Amino acid sequence: MTTAVRIDSHLTAHAVCAAAGVRDGLRTAHFYMRDLSHADHGFAPEAKPGTWLSRLVGKVARLADGALSWAADVCIKLFLPQWRDLPSPFAPHMVAEVTRAISENRLVLTSLFTAYFFRASRHIMERCTEAPILVLEHRVDAARRLLASHTTQPSDRFEALAEALLALAECRAIARHGKVKPNYAFLSKADPNVGVMAAACLALLLAEDGKPIASLDEDEFFAIAGALLAPRLSAMEQAVKARDVAKLGLELRAVRALY
Repeated sequence: MTTAVRIDSHLTAHAVCAAAGVRDGLRTAHFYMRDLSHADHGFAPEAKPGTWLSRLVGKVARLADGALSWAADVCIKLFLPQWRDLPSPFAPHMVAEVTRAISENRLVLTSLFTAYFFRASRHIMERCTEAPILVLEHRVDAARRLLASHTTQPSDRFEALAEALLALAECRAIARHGKVKPNYAFLSKADPNVGVMAAACLALLLAEDGKPIASLDEDEFFAIAGALLAPRLSAMEQAVKARDVAKLGLELRAVRALY
């Protein structure tokens, strides 16, 4: 590899990281606007009237929330309409494609690894917890860069996903989450960064069976993954704390066997 190629690679890596950081800055601002929009208890029927200040803060925050949401929708439709296409775990050979994308460092489009785990995390959190939530893309990409720094990538899919789960859990991409909804108590059994990322990993493993989208949508798919994970999440969290990739791989294998 020449010096010029190495420099170009480093510049691309910094540009990708900076772009993710800017997007996360806007997401963080949006998160706090959405949080402040409930300063006067929002539109809850049981809410008591707030003070004039809380009513003012809530009204301004709701206007800002609407403006940010509208601007994000327009920008995505104009400049990158495929941005919201969640890479589906139902696609054939998705495990291999996601793990192969660990070493991708593309300036224009986000790595498939980062796109899958970022969007899957948002999808799961939006279904399982109350709004607002905050998932940070640059932390998912930090996990990808950490995995890419390894000299060799494991050939076994369980070990590869166990390494990804460990890196994702340690980078803590889920910065804030709402109250866990009653039907999704599995997220209360461990750190949400472990539970959500484990559900995303398991979805990839289950999809290898070729479950067709026509018979099972992604919401149902992630719900099934969560139900299968619930009994083993505590053991997974302990394995993450111990940085035990082999144990994590065994846990994923055991959950996969229940399907």
